[in-house]
Amino acid sequence: MPRSRKYDGVVYRRKETSFWWIRYRDRSGARRRESTFTQDWQEAQQLLRERLQARDSNVLDVVRKGEKLSLEQWADFFLENYSKPPMRAEKTHQVNLRVAKHIKGAFGPRKLVEITADEIELYLRDRLRKTVRVRTALGYRQMGVLKPTTVHQELRVLRRMLNVAVRKKLLQANPCWGVEFPVAVRGLFRPHYVTWSEQRRIESQAPPHLRNIVQIITETGLRVYKELTPLRKDQVDFVNATVWIPDSKTPNGIAEIPLTPLAIEAFKSQMLISGIGPFLFPSDKNPSGHHKNLKTAWRKTLKRAGVPYFRIYDLRSTYATRLSAGGVADEWVTQLLRQGDAKVFKKYSQMKLQMKREALEKMNRQANEMSLDSGTATIQ
Repeated sequence: MPRSRKYDGVVYRRKETSFWWIRYRDRSGARRRESTFTQDWQEAQQLLRERLQARDSNVLDVVRKGEKLSLEQWADFFLENYSKPPMRAEKTHQVNLRVAKHIKGAFGPRKLVEITADEIELYLRDRLRKTVRVRTALGYRQMGVLKPTTVHQELRVLRRMLNVAVRKKLLQANPCWGVEFPVAVRGLFRPHYVTWSEQRRIESQAPPHLRNIVQIITETGLRVYKELTPLRKDQVDFVNATVWIPDSKTPNGIAEIPLTPLAIEAFKSQMLISGIGPFLFPSDKNPSGHHKNLKTAWRKTLKRAGVPYFRIYDLRSTYATRLSAGGVADEWVTQLLRQGDAKVFKKYSQMKLQMKREALEKMNRQANEMSLDSGTATIQ
């Protein structure tokens, strides 16, 4: 019969060091020894209690791994393995590189397990007070303070970075989950629903290629820069009324898309003005390439149409909202959007709420008080 153990763990001294050491057993019964790197007995006792608690919660290995890895080391690993194409778009990788530079400057040598939600909030508050520096031919020029949306983007990148660390069992929990952003970010993640009258006004003021883009996205939900503008002519099948998407943001995005009659007319119109090159939306600056940026044309078109600015990507959200408002089940809308996660549909619920409010404004509160002359009986 094995001898019963009197203690779960002990704090003790070793002759060759001034630091306190701890000894305990893991869940398998194996004995573990490690230095506390402190000369304070109370701190050593605290570390022993944390080790025993982690052992009892079955997260001891997670804690030990995270203690050995600094945020700077993990950021470099994340950028190399989870940020570059094909895992993420090149544009997303460039954003991650920019954000990682600031994050490593603030938390670089800190261990993953040492970073707390309070420290992240202090970092965000400090970033909100920073000013933008623009490099010119005459040197750096100081601009205004950073926008809250820019700082919030840094929080999102850090949150994803640490989420991967949690998934890889390097952290017990993501400290970003407890972070409250210091300021309200107006309009963030609130897509704009384009009404039919707005769309007609935009189309009347848009150049031909942009008018076709508006019609195609609102009828198919294609992603503007990842799927639509790189489209080649041979990917459009007018006989079967489909368009083939060979490359997309997600694996579910690679698919054959059915076309509505309006979408077919827009594709035919674009074919007539696209020239002899292989691309459906050829670049004005590079005949052998395709359009890669529509921001200037889009902003000027909205201004001419008298429509407040919104992102061109919101046309895809409008496509989903119109499907939902037409009675299409949410599961089918998710399939038509070619999204792998149905949670993405949450961001369209706000627009559906707006449409419901518009319907409520048409309520006739005097419907039961109409006179008999109008052809409707009065309800007593």
